[in-house]
Amino acid sequence: MVEVRELTAEDWSDWRELRLAALAEAPHAFSSRLADWQGDGDREERWRARLSVPGAYFAAVLEGRPVGQVSGVVEPGGSAAELISMWVGPGARGRGVGDVLVRAVEEWARKAGAGELRLSVMPGNTHAEALYRRHGFEDVGPVGDELPDGGREHVMVKPLARG
Repeated sequence: MVEVRELTAEDWSDWRELRLAALAEAPHAFSSRLADWQGDGDREERWRARLSVPGAYFAAVLEGRPVGQVSGVVEPGGSAAELISMWVGPGARGRGVGDVLVRAVEEWARKAGAGELRLSVMPGNTHAEALYRRHGFEDVGPVGDELPDGGREHVMVKPLARG
């Protein structure tokens, strides 16, 4: 069974383990680079500071081990929230971990008063797109700067019922 834990600055070492694994395994999926968080960037105070930014940070735990991560942030104005930094380790994929993480951010966003939940997904990431569609997200099209391959990230949106 997949369990979800909300992380605080005290959980920085778990976040560090997940984030470094995510950046190493799927560098194309994140705006940060692994090198940015290694060497001089790999400091306890920096990891703690990242988990102190307003929002929500979740880790998925399977068989006692952290296997996935996701974050949520409220957009300026508070009417929408954004799901960011989603990643599930290769050994945990296909076991419902992504579903549990999406639901955790969705529940947090509702409690935060957001009317919709947004996310960006890289073009061609069909597994992520399928996950998000299963949860009611709709693709509203490409946005952002052109990527090196000529594509653009796609924004997906899900209206949230309040209350």
